[in-house]
Parts: sequence; structure tokens; C-alpha cells
Amino acid sequence: MPGDRGLDVLHPSPRRDGLGGLTRRQAPSSGLRPTIRFAIASLLTLAWVAFSVWVSAPWRDELERAIGPVTAWVIPIFLAYIPGLVIGFMIFTLLITRYRALPLDAPEGDWPRGEWPSVTIVIAAWNESEAIVPALERIAELTYRGKVEVVVVDNNSTDDTAERADGAAARLGLGYRRISERTQGKHHALNAALETVTTPLVVTVDADTHLQRESLTRLIVRLTSTPQGQHVSACAGALVAENPLASFVTRMQQWDYRLGINGVKRMQAAYNTALVAQGAFSGYRTTDLRAVGGWPDSIGEDIVLTWAMLGSRGLVQYEPLALGFTVVPELLDRLLSQRSRWARGMLEGLRMHPPPKQPRVLAKLVTGIDYLVPCLDIGVIFFWVPGVILFVLGYPLIFGWWSMLLLPITLAVFGFLQRWQARHVFRTLDIQPKPDKRGFVGYLFVYQVLISAAALRGYAQFLAGSGRRWR
Repeated sequence: MPGDRGLDVLHPSPRRDGLGGLTRRQAPSSGLRPTIRFAIASLLTLAWVAFSVWVSAPWRDELERAIGPVTAWVIPIFLAYIPGLVIGFMIFTLLITRYRALPLDAPEGDWPRGEWPSVTIVIAAWNESEAIVPALERIAELTYRGKVEVVVVDNNSTDDTAERADGAAARLGLGYRRISERTQGKHHALNAALETVTTPLVVTVDADTHLQRESLTRLIVRLTSTPQGQHVSACAGALVAENPLASFVTRMQQWDYRLGINGVKRMQAAYNTALVAQGAFSGYRTTDLRAVGGWPDSIGEDIVLTWAMLGSRGLVQYEPLALGFTVVPELLDRLLSQRSRWARGMLEGLRMHPPPKQPRVLAKLVTGIDYLVPCLDIGVIFFWVPGVILFVLGYPLIFGWWSMLLLPITLAVFGFLQRWQARHVFRTLDIQPKPDKRGFVGYLFVYQVLISAAALRGYAQFLAGSGRRWR
């Protein structure tokens, strides 16, 4: 059975019975071992948080006099110490991690030596009449030197998505198949395609994602790598906004993709544990997909799938140079709905594949960081926003003048992330994004409040068991 072969790949001969615990692995030829890197970043982070606790003692004293000793600790924990822990760990990890672009040579694997592996690109499409043709045109421009087959899964569309896809594929000369999946739901569409795949690698691309010419090559090189002699099950591509200047909402989102999402994924990949191989653009080993049962029936199907692969001892990587341009929501209600789904997907991953049950030690620790994410959103909505309102009204109790010191620190962090991407990604790929100060200001002062509110709604929907929608 294909699933059995996948399990053999995911579970190499163990050095002792059972999963979990420390595993002896080959050290990298250069750079820090992930376990050592994690220890160093953790120690630096704990030192930073300890310093924050010490220096904020006058603030806690003021809060205690005004609202009592318990709240005097609760507010700083949610507003300062937990954010300092999460953001500090990301920054320290990135500071001690050196990114190395892999050579664009034909990788080794279960295919003829010196040749590039065949790849199936799957596009799950539901009423994508306007988007499907540009997506296929960009796939036709890819520089990948192996065989590529494109499978469009028409998931019961009511428009002319199927006809447009067929016409574009014929005009572009693509290796192409179309599948019809009547049962509504993205996971149904993706699994219908998976049943027909004959190539060793599968790549998913959303209909509104446009791939950069080298993106597939760089994604496959990273997916087929073996860091410290370990098996990579999936690799997430990098995404930036295709329509960054369409509205103020997209202007803010472009900075989230460039700074926030990119930074978090690079941090996670430093420990071979990228937490989301997103469906918009990611690559997977076909046997591994089948070994974990394909995409699950969940609103965050890509998140839960990724955690299932981590739970099978597979590594999940991230390649910043495998770049895709995705159309981001232009309207605020669409953005908030999207982020609510993402929040629900994260909780689904935590429930179905709890971090303590992850077999790899680093996977336990990195996935466990997601337990703190709801605390960040709670801090923003229930403490940061009221604190700013009180400050404006003349009561600088929660948010005081001392808080202004966070602004230069935040700008330094964002500057570091922006310079890294400009140097290692945009310059390498000869991309020149347009400057957008207005969007950055919105991202800095408004965006996180909106996203945290949407996330809290998603958490509530998850706990209430609300109905699910694809979009």
C-alpha cells in the first residue's frame, strides 16, 4: 500500500523503542546544531524577560496601588512578558541562524541520478473563473527542469472555471489534467487529486497565487534536502502580497507577509519545524501525504496536515526564495474572516496533534509556542486597547509614557527583518517592491488590533463548534 511505504520513509530504523526522546543525529557540517541553537536562543530570551520583569518593577508597584496585587502581575504578564518571550525568542533565533541558499543542482532521491524529479502541481478551484488563467500562465513560465503535471480540481464550481482552465492549459502547452470533485470542501478536492498522483512530489498552489519563475526549483531543492541526515516531509514556500497597493487593508497585509509571517516561519524552520506548509504554495512528498491520510476534514486543513507530518517524525522546512505572490483580501471583512479561520485552524492542530505528543523534542517545544499565541491576542484586546484609551483620556496607568520606549525597539526589529528580506530575497530574485510608508504605519499601530480581534472570534467559534466554510 502507498501508505505503508510512506510510513517506512517517515520512521527510519529507531535507535530505541518508541517515539520521542533524544535521537542521535549527524551534526551539520557548519553552523549550529538546531538543539544547541534552541538552547542559546532560549537562554537569551529568558535573560531578556528577566530583565523586563526587573526593570518594570515601578510599573507593577503603581498598578498594585491602583488595582491590587493580582492584576498588577496579570497585566504585565499578558501585555509585556509573554510578548517579550515570543518575540524575543524569534529575534534571538534569527540573529544566531545563518540562512544558506541551497545550490540549484538536481537533487538525489527515488528518481534517476542527475535528473530532476517529476512534480504534480495541484490547484483546488471553486469559482475561480477570473483567477485560474493567470495562475496557469505563471506556472507555464517556471524554469523547473523536471517534468511538471498540473491538476486542476474543479470543486463543484458554478462559473466557467473548468472551461477557462482547459482552454488556458491547451494554449500554454501544459501537461494538464482536470478532475471534478462534487463534494464541497477544499480537503475533498485536494484528496481527490492525491488519489491520482503518480509523481514522487506534490505541490499545492491556490488559484490566486502566482509563482515566481524560480520558485518551484528552489522549493524542490529544499524539500529534497536532508538536514542533519533527517527526512523532510514538506516545505512551505514564501508568500508576499500580489496586490499590495489595492487598498489600505492590503497595504497593511503586505507588511505582515514580509515581516511577521516571514520572520516566524524562518524561526520555526531553524528548528526543522515550520508549523504551516500552507496550501497556497507548499511542496510535499507524495508517500508522506498518503501515509498520514491526506488532507484532514478541518477548517485549517493545511495546518493539521503539517502537524500530522511532524507527528510522524518528518521535518517541515521553509524556503524564503521559493516565492509566490498571493492575492490578499482587499476588504476588511474578508481579512477578518480569513484570520478567524487561521486561528481556528491553529486550535485544531493543537487539539488533534498536541505538542506533548510530538515525537521530536524540538517539535514539542516549537509547536508548544502556539499555546502562548492566544495570550498575545488577549493582551492586545483586553489590556493594550483599554490602556491606550485610558492614556488618551489622561489616565496613563496601563499604557504610560514608558510604553513609548517600545517604539524604537519595535522599529529596530522590523528594520532587521526588512533588511534581511531585501538582501536575501528581493535582491537575489531581482524584485523591487514599491515603498509604502502609509501601509507600514497602519501595520505598526492598527493591524495587530484588528487581527487579534479576528483571532479571538476564531477561538470562540472553535470552542462553540460553529459551522465551517471554505472561504
